[in-house]
Amino acid sequence: MRYLLFFLTVFLLVLCQEETSKVTDSEDYNRFLSVQPPKTTSKYFELWNSKIAPDSLQLLSFGHVASEYNRYFQDTGDIQYLKKAEQALTKATEIANINKSGYYRALARNYIAQHRFKEAFQMAENALQSGGGLKETHSLLFDVHMELGNYKSAEKYLDSIRDMSDFGFLIRAAKWSDYKGDLDTTIRFMEKALAKAESAKNKRLMLWSYTNLADYYGHAGRIEGAYHHYIKALQLDAQNAYAKKGIAWIVFSHERNPKEALRILDSVTHHHKSPDHFLLKAEIADFMGDDELKAQNLDIYYSLVQQPGYGDMYNGTNVIFYSEHLQAPEKALDMARKEVENRPTPESYGYLAYAYVLNGKIRKALQVVDEHILGKTFEPQILLNAAKVYKVNSEHQKAKALKQELVGAIYELGPLSEIEIDRL
Repeated sequence: MRYLLFFLTVFLLVLCQEETSKVTDSEDYNRFLSVQPPKTTSKYFELWNSKIAPDSLQLLSFGHVASEYNRYFQDTGDIQYLKKAEQALTKATEIANINKSGYYRALARNYIAQHRFKEAFQMAENALQSGGGLKETHSLLFDVHMELGNYKSAEKYLDSIRDMSDFGFLIRAAKWSDYKGDLDTTIRFMEKALAKAESAKNKRLMLWSYTNLADYYGHAGRIEGAYHHYIKALQLDAQNAYAKKGIAWIVFSHERNPKEALRILDSVTHHHKSPDHFLLKAEIADFMGDDELKAQNLDIYYSLVQQPGYGDMYNGTNVIFYSEHLQAPEKALDMARKEVENRPTPESYGYLAYAYVLNGKIRKALQVVDEHILGKTFEPQILLNAAKVYKVNSEHQKAKALKQELVGAIYELGPLSEIEIDRL
């Protein structure tokens, strides 16, 4: 009888724990998983697009066409639309006499999406010199400097747009607080920004705020809040791939239900071809021990990123792909060096340190971690790689210090990280 009561107690404890950890309900999101393919044309767009000839001076048409192509890229993940938007905006900057700074800013944001950050900086500088929309240009310069790792310059531009009643300032203040490792302040700023967007009933800003706030809630371990905000995003935009990916991550990393996570992602990749989705599917397949499914998704990822239009967008993730899956550590090191040249941030240096270790250059890896990573970022994945560098260099105390931080970041890092962290 005593043993029966003991096992019954254990069973109930496990059951309660499972119920507590589950925050999703398929009935909330099933209706968003069977949407129609996104529209990538309209009669108005075709009219505008037809006006763009090599000698066209139809400036308004360029703006409309670029905007539509950007929307198509968001809805499909197809890089060709982002490149077509670039072409339209490049032509606009060449012929515009009025609002030239606005076209420079739009082209800069297009370059940011393509991870062409130095070119984005040049376009932002062009906008500054052109005059007009000074606050918008300063906001853009903050964004570009953050991407380039120029944090002192970014802070200067953030101070120049300071306005607690402005949505644009609030979201950038949130990003700055996140960089500084102050997650509570980050969330407060994002909640204020969301309130502004909802008050204005601006669907685009609401959608952006819901997904970004959901991300921050996830970082803070507020999984239920993250889930509900992804659902809110889908209620505004049933095709939003980012929100579906966020829910899939909760199902996979928090609830440890890989099959359901794959079901959600399968509905996304049916119409949305972003390489990121296939990397995540490969990670989930790895967790399941399904080597064939993992290989299939890695093959799709590789075929996608080979398209010339992607340029340097996936250099960072390709460092890991080339080293772990193609067994080409020297190629991975070349990519890591190029990523640092393009974007000298702690994240890029993290890839470089990782590549140095794989090439047997562990002292160089240690130097990179000490000079460019430690104390300069709070991102768990970067710190996990830094801890591995310390371990291979027999810096065990430093590795253990990072291990203590990483134990609380398993949700962000994913289930596969548990073994890696335990081995530190």
